This record gives sequence, C-alpha cells and structure tokens, in this order.
Amino acid sequence: MRLLLAEDDTMLGQGLEKGLGMAGFTVDWVRDGLAAQAALQAGGHEVLLLDIGLPHQDGLQLLRWMREQLLDIAVLVVSARDAVSDRVAGLNLGADDYLTKPFDLDELVARVHALARRRHGRPQPDMRLGALVLSPPRREATLNGERLALSPREFDLLATLMERPGHVLSREQLEQRLYSWQDEVLSNAVEVHLHHLRRKLGPAWVRNVRGVGYKLVEPVDPQ
Repeated sequence: MRLLLAEDDTMLGQGLEKGLGMAGFTVDWVRDGLAAQAALQAGGHEVLLLDIGLPHQDGLQLLRWMREQLLDIAVLVVSARDAVSDRVAGLNLGADDYLTKPFDLDELVARVHALARRRHGRPQPDMRLGALVLSPPRREATLNGERLALSPREFDLLATLMERPGHVLSREQLEQRLYSWQDEVLSNAVEVHLHHLRRKLGPAWVRNVRGVGYKLVEPVDPQ
C-alpha cells in the first residue's frame, strides 16, 4: 500500500518513513502543504498521513481543498493538537481518523490498515479469494492452507490485485501503487514480479489481458 506522509518535523518524518517502510508500506514523504497538494494531484496514494501544522499551507486548508476536489484518498490526521475542537474540526472537514502525538507506531499501522479495509469495503482484516487468503497486518499469504513464500514486492503486488479481483490493472497503475518516488524502477520490474508470483500461485490465478494489463481471478480448478 502506498502512503503519502505530510510531516514537517524532520526527525519524526524520518522515523515514520523508516518504520512504515519496515511495516510493508511504500511511503512518499513531503514536508509542506503545497508539496502535499502537488503529490495528491499526481495520484497513486491510498492513505494520507496528515500533520495539521504544515508550512505554506496548513493541514486543514489542504484537507478542505482535497474534499472540494473529491479526491478518493483516506486521510489520517496525525497531530499534536489534542483538543476536542481540533479533532472535531479535522473530522468535520473530511478526515477519516485522527491520531494525536505522541503515538505508538503499531497503533498507527493498525489504523492505516483499518482505513484501507473500510476504503475497499472489507469488514475483516484478511483478504480472501477462494482458497487464497492474505493478511496485510501480518504480511502473510496462504493458498489451500499452506503459507506462500512471497517476497515483500510480490506480496504487495498480490495485495494490490486482490483488492479488486477480476479488475484489470495496467503495468503503469501497478508501478504507481508499488513504488515510491525514490525507487529506481526497471522497465520490466512488474512483469518479473508477476512471473514469480504466477510460479508460486499457479499460472491460472493471474491473467494477462493483452494490451491492457493484469487481473487476479480464482481458477475453476485452483492449483
């Protein structure tokens, strides 16, 4: 899952970038409101972690602009402002959740996963398609009850495809979801990961729609 982190505190931003990366998220970090707005216009993020006290454009102004633009992204406000009026203002402007600083990284990770579940209409933490089960919080995948040995990128790719089974995603869309700005992406990187994923799942699970992209389907006879 690709996140946008809008935080002007360098030490906290570095810590969150590292901690969230270790938790399996792809993180793009910006340090002011205008940079966050530009990143949101470019697209590709599922969740925005938003500090209110940003320079150039504060978080509440950014949040108001986002909702006016009808941007389809979940927002978790992460702020030192802990007054009830601050929380109410953020939620009323369109934030999906509000977490006050200081906080525990495990709680932040859990809240991000919860936002993703709600965004995709999943009441349960696990993602299921027939005999295939993914647990994003545990970073585990099983097929027919047996654990799959997936690399971090293979897991992220499978989770992205599994969010909307049967829906075709282009290579560009997959790249946008899997890689941050800092990643150097080879032209055939997605195809390589798909090749390894097919080998571990069985070739019938991931379909190539020629000239369009790729989709995840449950085989008639799962392997």
